[in-house]
Amino acid sequence: MNDSVRTRPDGSERPLSTAYDTALLDLDGVVYAGGEAIAHAVESLGTARDGGMHLAYVTNNAARTPETVAGHLTELGIPAEPGDVITSAQAVARLMSDQLPSGARVLVIGSAGLWVALRERGLVPVESLDDDPAAVVQGYGGPDMPWSRLMEASYAVARGLPWFASNTDLTIPSARGIAPGNGSAVEVVKIATGAEPQVAGKPQPPMHRETILRTGAERPLVVGDRLDTDIEGAFAGGVDSLLVLTGVTTPARLLAARPEHRPTFVAEDLRGLLQPQPSVSGSADEGFRCGGWTASVEDGELVLDGEGGGDGGERIDALLALCAAAWTAAGEGACALDAGKALARLGW
Repeated sequence: MNDSVRTRPDGSERPLSTAYDTALLDLDGVVYAGGEAIAHAVESLGTARDGGMHLAYVTNNAARTPETVAGHLTELGIPAEPGDVITSAQAVARLMSDQLPSGARVLVIGSAGLWVALRERGLVPVESLDDDPAAVVQGYGGPDMPWSRLMEASYAVARGLPWFASNTDLTIPSARGIAPGNGSAVEVVKIATGAEPQVAGKPQPPMHRETILRTGAERPLVVGDRLDTDIEGAFAGGVDSLLVLTGVTTPARLLAARPEHRPTFVAEDLRGLLQPQPSVSGSADEGFRCGGWTASVEDGELVLDGEGGGDGGERIDALLALCAAAWTAAGEGACALDAGKALARLGW
């Protein structure tokens, strides 16, 4: 097995808010869902900030401007400035400006966030293929984006215009559940044209580049809820990550994660920023131990032994032990072991 393959989450004797200089926080599913703050987010971020940690908000959602996002965060009780917000719209605008001449027209399929980001990079957003654009860019346009916009994008891509996408998240969390994201709309244009866009958002390198350029972080910690964007983006960028279980990733998906989707740390919510992280000890032969729990593999099943009330830190200890057992068994692949009984015992 490759020695660089993660087979267990790390421990940390120091609270993460003091071990790292900057938290690169995803928004949807981490800080808020459906516009409302997630439990413990406001107070946890306030404590981390007061302790000297720089907070930056890194979102694949290209619909809103940094000013709008910062205003929303401030209303929720999380003071933020526009400069604290990095969006995939900014990342894709920089990617396009590296390839297009200043003043080039760009057909925009999306919302205000894309328009503002393109203008910041010296590009001219337009709404129609009749405006003779040099490229087309696609970002999340909100729940009311008409089908005609996807048709316009398809016409432009079919003509051979360079095609860019802010991100390809297939889903987004909302107050009512999981909804289609920009990636679902991108798939529609793919089906219509057979083309592939250049993608800027997480987990692609342009987003990591944009984040580091704008924050100046020296020891960043990526904090997210998605394995295929936040955690994979941290993996690709060579930085540590904290997965919080307040968004789309379930414990079962975490146990099945491939190496590039395995986070450095795991917490139930943003309170994990303020705490030391427990270490996992043991081996496949003797079982993996964390807190009062031991996880092992028996007859193709993940088995959990130990005592605990099944919530709070004790529950996370159990999940960390299960991660070590599952990831070690999977090696460089995805774990297919049955974890149903073990997770049910923990209330998941």
